[in-house]
Amino acid sequence: MTHQQLIRDFENDMLPADSFHHADHVRLAFAYLCEYPPLEALDKFATALKRFATARGKPQLYNETITHAYFFLIRERMARFPSREWDEFAAQNSDLLVWKDGILGRYYREGTLQSELARTVFVFPDR
Repeated sequence: MTHQQLIRDFENDMLPADSFHHADHVRLAFAYLCEYPPLEALDKFATALKRFATARGKPQLYNETITHAYFFLIRERMARFPSREWDEFAAQNSDLLVWKDGILGRYYREGTLQSELARTVFVFPDR
């Protein structure tokens, strides 16, 4: 699936909710970053994630801090490993695909990430 197809399918709510997990979020962020300048990509990505969660009756699942932190980690890795191919990027950055006990634990305390503040606005790392 091309980056454009993935974005279009996600934005048109054509992906089943039960098959959209953490690695799929990373893949989607990667697709947005391949197609748009970073800040525009972040805006489109965050808007689409909020819409996706809301459409499933779970708007509380969106977390601004987690979304932004992962997004910019992905962006940094793309700059370090400049491939526009998802499979290559994923192989070089498998640590980004781990959700439970993932990379954000290096930068954030669990309580910070689970806070209402972190859910609604980007909170800087506290480790």
